[in-house]
Amino acid sequence: MIYVRISQDRTGAHLGVDRQLEDCRALAERHGWEVMEVYVDNDVSAFSGKRRPDYRRMLDDLEQGIATVVISWHTDRLHRSPTELEEYIEISQRRGVDTHTVQAGDLDLSTSSGRMTARIHGAVARHESEHKGERVARVRLQKARAGEWGGGIRPFGWGVPTGDTRKKVNKRTGEETEVPVLDMEQLVPEEAAAIEVGIDMILSGGSIKAWCRWLADKGLTTSRGNPVGHVEARDMLMRARNAGIAVYKGAEIGPGNWAAIIPEEKHRAVVAVLMDPNRRTTPGAQPKWLGSLLYRCGRGECTHTVYVTQSGGRRYPSYRCKTAHGGGRQAAKVDEYVQDTVIARLSRPDAADLLLPGPSNVNVAALQVESEQISRRLKDLAGMFGAGRIEMAQFTEGSDVARAQLEGVQQQMARAAVKDPLVKLVGAKDVGKAWHALPLEEKRVVLRELVTVTLTPPRLGPMPDGSRFDYDAVQFDWLRKPGS
Repeated sequence: MIYVRISQDRTGAHLGVDRQLEDCRALAERHGWEVMEVYVDNDVSAFSGKRRPDYRRMLDDLEQGIATVVISWHTDRLHRSPTELEEYIEISQRRGVDTHTVQAGDLDLSTSSGRMTARIHGAVARHESEHKGERVARVRLQKARAGEWGGGIRPFGWGVPTGDTRKKVNKRTGEETEVPVLDMEQLVPEEAAAIEVGIDMILSGGSIKAWCRWLADKGLTTSRGNPVGHVEARDMLMRARNAGIAVYKGAEIGPGNWAAIIPEEKHRAVVAVLMDPNRRTTPGAQPKWLGSLLYRCGRGECTHTVYVTQSGGRRYPSYRCKTAHGGGRQAAKVDEYVQDTVIARLSRPDAADLLLPGPSNVNVAALQVESEQISRRLKDLAGMFGAGRIEMAQFTEGSDVARAQLEGVQQQMARAAVKDPLVKLVGAKDVGKAWHALPLEEKRVVLRELVTVTLTPPRLGPMPDGSRFDYDAVQFDWLRKPGS
């Protein structure tokens, strides 16, 4: 039987495997052996640990006694793992299997010297694989430090066609196609703008789910053409690449040489928001009413929130307490009154006093310089420890202090970019128009920040103005007050 393998088939054309197979068949012919079976693992590394289907099938066949001679192009085509080699030696001894290679000669695994030779070949092959891995890692690190694109799936936001093309081969079908060459330093305008929209949504109190819906409405997909889901969206918004920061193995290593979408402080801010364990999210279905799970029930000592129901054959949707006690309030009427009250409050001359203190006292440029200095100090500590100039205790203590300082600086930068959700409304030429232009989710964020609405039991019968709606039973507790 013949076993052939190539660990990296960049073209998908099986040329490496075919060349090995041709040489192995020639060796079998010279010895006058009949080839019972050929086992092929294409584009599978023996060093990576990935399962090699045909190799496992070959071992099973050797156990069954189908053949007693194995031909391979070289010993490193069979094994690059000591564990695999020992398994192969054990089967070969037990089943009397002879191993012959085109490049490395014969392996007599029935003798101690033959097994020693096989193990030496295996150790050399293992060293070559590890050395190759180190070289690849160094190249990738060097590219990352230079701020160059390291390859892989095109990141959403970058990759403008240069006008040139390259050949791409489908590994499974061997089909060859022409694909455009992309400039990974240049922004794709509509995708970069979408990232900015998503980050502004989060910094204004919005959700990832809302951004996913926005992307779907705009017809934007991932760089692979798939709908943007919650996980992909979160990853897109938290990428250091958005701020022009190069990353290697999860660690920031300096500035990249591509165009940034947002400034660093904005990136720190959105990461801080999305990583906050106390961040409010909306589980399940998205609310369709302004006050769902926001307005509070004011019946007796109840402090639960209300939701909208149409149960009992009622003609109008109504706000009812989650505990199901008491009557309901017409949802549309309550929402209309709440919105009118909020618009009126934010239209008053003192509305600007409701805004949170801005980041005017934060020197972002100085913080960025400080952040870079601390990052360099961390790298210097690692270099001194690697060179043996400082002990582990000194390295650990210095690193802990530097990381704590860096975290503090980054938190200050983050706070400088977080937006007050009231900013879009306060000072607007027409507050009512600005309010109604907001998506429902952003209106709900404003409510959370500005006021607590409580629905108390309404009075019975007609009100003094002749209506049937008791406005006094909708109470407002303003969370922000001028000067507070």
